[in-house]
Amino acid sequence: MARIVGYAPGAYDLFHVGHLNILKHAKRRCDYLIAGVVADDMLELTKGRRPIVPLAERMEIVRHISYVDEVVAEVVPDKVETWRSVGFDVIFKGDDWRGTPKGDRLERDFAAVGVEVIYFPYTMHTSSTALRRALAVFDEAELVESEVG
Repeated sequence: MARIVGYAPGAYDLFHVGHLNILKHAKRRCDYLIAGVVADDMLELTKGRRPIVPLAERMEIVRHISYVDEVVAEVVPDKVETWRSVGFDVIFKGDDWRGTPKGDRLERDFAAVGVEVIYFPYTMHTSSTALRRALAVFDEAELVESEVG
């Protein structure tokens, strides 16, 4: 039986349980899991902001997750181009991509090269965006307290 190589791309910024869940579920669906950590400039291009944690540190964190067999820096916006250089049989994404224009394009592009797209439930109560918002509120409260106090 052929070895199934999986690919789980993500920012993995402010690493949280949602990231861990994606990697855990992905490892159950493949024999060898590669985590693609999106480079800082690619995040700025696709999300309009740089990560809080730099690429090298995010890669180091993900590298030490037991479900992950290999970590690569994702340095191009085109996932098929990444597939050509990395090589994988299945790609894993959060189901927040399902039914969206970018998810539809991902499915279409990978169907053309024989790669399966598997979605996992998005962890609604935790996200890097929510953590970023909470930190901003905390910073604001701390600033007000220092001005008053």
